Amino acid sequence: MKFRPRSRREFLRQLFWSAGAVGSASWLAACGGSSGNSLPDRTRGRLAGIGPLGEPDANNIRLPRGFTSRVVAVAGQFPAAGSPGIWHAFPDGGAVFPRPEGGWIYCCNSEVPGIGTVTFSFPELSGLPLVDELIGVGGRFAPGLGGASALVFDAGGTVVDCYRVLRNTTFNCSGGATPWNTWLSCEEINDGRVWECDPYGVVDAQVKPALGIFAHEALALDPAARTAYMTEDLPEGRFYRFVATEPDWPAGGRARFEQGTLQVLQVLGDPDTAQNNPLPVRWIDAANPAARQIDNRRPEATAFDGGEGLWFHRGVAFFATRGDNRIWALDTDAQTLEIIYDFDTASGASRILSGVDNLTVTASGEILVCEDGGDMQLCVILPDRSVIPLLQVMGQSASEISGAAFSPDGRRLYFNSNRGSRNGLGLGITYEIMLPFSA
Repeated sequence: MKFRPRSRREFLRQLFWSAGAVGSASWLAACGGSSGNSLPDRTRGRLAGIGPLGEPDANNIRLPRGFTSRVVAVAGQFPAAGSPGIWHAFPDGGAVFPRPEGGWIYCCNSEVPGIGTVTFSFPELSGLPLVDELIGVGGRFAPGLGGASALVFDAGGTVVDCYRVLRNTTFNCSGGATPWNTWLSCEEINDGRVWECDPYGVVDAQVKPALGIFAHEALALDPAARTAYMTEDLPEGRFYRFVATEPDWPAGGRARFEQGTLQVLQVLGDPDTAQNNPLPVRWIDAANPAARQIDNRRPEATAFDGGEGLWFHRGVAFFATRGDNRIWALDTDAQTLEIIYDFDTASGASRILSGVDNLTVTASGEILVCEDGGDMQLCVILPDRSVIPLLQVMGQSASEISGAAFSPDGRRLYFNSNRGSRNGLGLGITYEIMLPFSA
């Protein structure tokens, strides 16, 4: 029997990590504010009453009644008529940014790893010409093929342009939006750095090494506290924060992410006992913050099994760990950590969410969780902590859902099937879901 990795993420990681290390939002809500000192109110959000999923539509997506889908970009194709830009391979984390002249931009990462061969593990892809065009001859990866792209929409929702905002980086997974409308793209390699990108394509991307050198997954900002929170996607990964100095991040201004302190989280107690039981935490200065963190671990820092999506909302940093299928809530005012979803202990109708990955949180505190594996669902953890499905992609079980982000008016939801296509397995496809109300 030919080996099949358990998920898309494991497949990509096997290709890269086995070869050794290689050197190198919705929009504003992703950054949130530090208001409140508790989890969101246990009230029902806008998505609570959406109802069950229907039969697959023409795009093979199951949706609640009143929701519709369309394809807006396919890897290797030109999304906009007359635009010179093609959509990248393996679309992952993303965020939406408003355009001053009307419309919006979906900025999204290209999660192409460094070393390996896609067609070895997935020979079905060997017949696709796009493999040679976007990945390399024979599907062979090489460092520097990742990056990020922008998909531009006019005020009516028509795709009008596509272009690169970041090149020559590796394994760009997720990241986070800033209040000043830039995209922070994270490299998920041991030498990984954070790159600040201009979604509007005017300013060249800038590397931000002060945010740490490690296998970055996602990032979320608390502007009021001048703090960036970050996850590390390794089985023994850590949870980080960067606290900027006042000159580096002036109140109400733009951060430079050049001067500050990189710290690592320590949970004071057994994290496995944090189910509905907030545990106190403290922060430890990272050892040798200018070097690779995998070589400079602080042994007292708490290890998390595969840090994934991250979102800051009303004083709480929500993050996922895929290795143990948990969603955590770090109360940044009370300095406590709590498990708010655990697949192993979930029961009944709520036990539908597995392979937890990218996160998006609505204004009312509903947590949208993308599945890497599982049933290819995008699920919602409601403020009362029950779980419902928002959508399900059929016929693409070898892929993952990623990059969920709302348009500025909350009526459209964008997401990717990271290694999907119109006909199943491919190099990535991006969808838009039209909601019957604003989320």
